[in-house]
Amino acid sequence: MSGHHHHHGDKPDLTRNQALVFGALETADGPLTAYNILDRLNGEGLRAPLQVYRALEKLLDLGIVHRLESLNAFVACTHPGCEGHATVAFAICDNCGSVAEITDESLAGALDTITRNAGFKPRKTTVEMRGLCLACQQAA
Repeated sequence: MSGHHHHHGDKPDLTRNQALVFGALETADGPLTAYNILDRLNGEGLRAPLQVYRALEKLLDLGIVHRLESLNAFVACTHPGCEGHATVAFAICDNCGSVAEITDESLAGALDTITRNAGFKPRKTTVEMRGLCLACQQAA
């Protein structure tokens, strides 16, 4: 039996709405809320917030979009094959709003050890760091 693997590069089969929402996030230069996405896609016939939320839910399931809880906003995943990393850290700049996605094996390992010692099995871990990005630090 040959396992059927999705290679990144082929996008999973997305509906038109999902593809539009993903496209909006992919081309955005920072996180977008559902309403930002709705604004951008107005011309494409997406009018109802529910259409955007449904699409986002599926994209989150696929692991190609991440939700930033602290901003209640969404970003396209910058690491192909991100499903592999359950642990993702986001560095969110309070000044310019840029978001850097950080996947770090030692961070993942440390969190894994901590949660295992606590007898907890996480489904997913998202670490959000708020502060200043390098560009804003240098401008300050």
